[in-house]
Amino acid sequence: MSSFKSIDPTPCHASAHPIEHSSTVAFSIHDTDSESPSTVTVAQITTRHLKRLASSASDFLDFSDAQKSALSDAAKEAGVEVLQFIHEPVAALLAYDARNPETATKDRIVVIADFGGIRSDVVVVASRGGMYSVLATAHDYDLGGSSLDEVLIEHAAKEFLKKNKSAKDPRENERSLAKLKLEAEAAKKALSIGASANFSIESLVDGIDFSLAVNRTRFEILASKVFASFTRLVESAVQKADLDPLAIDEVILSGGSSHTPKIAKGLQSHFPESCAVIAPATESTAINPSELAARGAAIQASLIAEFEREDIEQSTHPMVTVTPHLSSAIGVLCSSKSGEEVFQPLIEPETPVPIRRTAQIPAPKEGGDVLVKLCEGVREVKVTKPAPKPKTNGATVADAGSDSEDEGSDDEEEETREKVWKAGSVIAEAGVKGVKKGGKVEVQVNVSVDLSVTLVVREVGGKGGVRGDIEKPETVENGRV
Repeated sequence: MSSFKSIDPTPCHASAHPIEHSSTVAFSIHDTDSESPSTVTVAQITTRHLKRLASSASDFLDFSDAQKSALSDAAKEAGVEVLQFIHEPVAALLAYDARNPETATKDRIVVIADFGGIRSDVVVVASRGGMYSVLATAHDYDLGGSSLDEVLIEHAAKEFLKKNKSAKDPRENERSLAKLKLEAEAAKKALSIGASANFSIESLVDGIDFSLAVNRTRFEILASKVFASFTRLVESAVQKADLDPLAIDEVILSGGSSHTPKIAKGLQSHFPESCAVIAPATESTAINPSELAARGAAIQASLIAEFEREDIEQSTHPMVTVTPHLSSAIGVLCSSKSGEEVFQPLIEPETPVPIRRTAQIPAPKEGGDVLVKLCEGVREVKVTKPAPKPKTNGATVADAGSDSEDEGSDDEEEETREKVWKAGSVIAEAGVKGVKKGGKVEVQVNVSVDLSVTLVVREVGGKGGVRGDIEKPETVENGRV
């Protein structure tokens, strides 16, 4: 900390007067009920500020310790034992992974979109060998199923006033508005499973009965802005994770509003065909979105119920759960059939350490010495534009016939986008001599807790091999290497 004599106190006089205290900078402030001021050093003020930031972040992102304690006490009084607190999106992902254990062990990036009644939350999670890492989150506290209800309420109220021009606006009367809300929610649920729904309200305003039929197409047009907001929220979460939609392997819809088919269809059009959008509207085997979080929490409870409470608390301590992650992929350069070097990723980015991966690389057909290059990998998006159509006598082939311009435009090919890997900087090189004809070379990469890398290269079925250690990087930012 700087001494008092080494600073220029002039800028501070506008808000507070710095004073010298124990050869350092301090301020005299009234922060208690006492009439006498307190002397607080810059270090103490910084500590207070950081504690406040940490408390605010905890309150915003998750339950605070006081809230968790209160919830635990309430559960205990109700006869329910609390084993662990887990995030709702993680619980939703766990519900699906428990049903498909083979999928759970694969490396993939999943978006969990929780569309609730009054708010929406989106989380991007990297699943690496059954370990979950949250990459980004996005929240909208005003977007949810109630937004869709409002659309139907507005539409019904306008239709009522058209039919009854001298009647009062039902939205201005609390009782009438409550009836509209109840009927709009029922219509929304009916449109989630059927092609049409009916409003039927007795004595909506001044004894006037009201009935209205709404089909799904009309509903989707009326609520187009709300559906677009759902998609934009998911897009923002993916962008915050610094990812392209092509990098997403699955999108899981959670929450009651996820029953609405248009939400899933909108996300299907945004993500590539290789990305599975899991919702009742897209998969008949999808788990009920309203039960996902509860089901995942129950599965987690069944897994840890046999452990001692002390062991559970130790395993969920931040020192255990908050670990460094790899920001870049690690892989090897392999020779393709055309003779070009192709990057083959062994460890995907956003993988927590420690981690070990093993791969086998075919040696040249004639055998001989094999050089293995361990490199960082960069994920890029390759855009391929369609070749222009040849022109005949000033017109394209598509326009030469009798087809209309609209028909010609429908046949136009769209540009294609695909995810590709490119090799970055070389981390290490290792050579294996005298590999047999048609043999294979095994490459093992081990990234330890201290972020150092161990590379082992040997011939499959052979004796000996090459082992090398790469020291950990000098800097680690934001828990990533």
